Amino acid sequence: MVEIGRPRKQFGMVEVTGPSMAPTLNQGDQVLVRYGAAVRPGGVVVLRHPLQQDLLVIKRAVERRPGGAWWVLGDNPYNEAPGDSTVFGPVPGELVLATAVLRFRPREEDQRSLRARLSWAVSALRPLRADASASSRLRAR
Repeated sequence: MVEIGRPRKQFGMVEVTGPSMAPTLNQGDQVLVRYGAAVRPGGVVVLRHPLQQDLLVIKRAVERRPGGAWWVLGDNPYNEAPGDSTVFGPVPGELVLATAVLRFRPREEDQRSLRARLSWAVSALRPLRADASASSRLRAR
């Protein structure tokens, strides 16, 4: 049943490229996202890059700023090319498109042993919940 006047929230899959969210997300990970979901500090979000709006990026929402803008950062402090709020400042709320729900790590082709496959199976799916401690840690950076 769909309530009249309330937009239906939709899900989608995105693929991670680049190292900015390591170790939370790695190159090639698939992420289930929920479009239109509420953003919480510490949550992982998909947004339009403020300076290149045809580019989508995935970052951690660190804190909400006045006017509804979000300060977003990558989890990887050693990333040499930060494409986050340290470069482009707070992101207007309307550019934040989706909230990450679940990470799926694809199996590597060289994982042939039973032990390697079991290890992958245990770690392949991870929920991506808002992490307030990550938000505090990143804010202190």
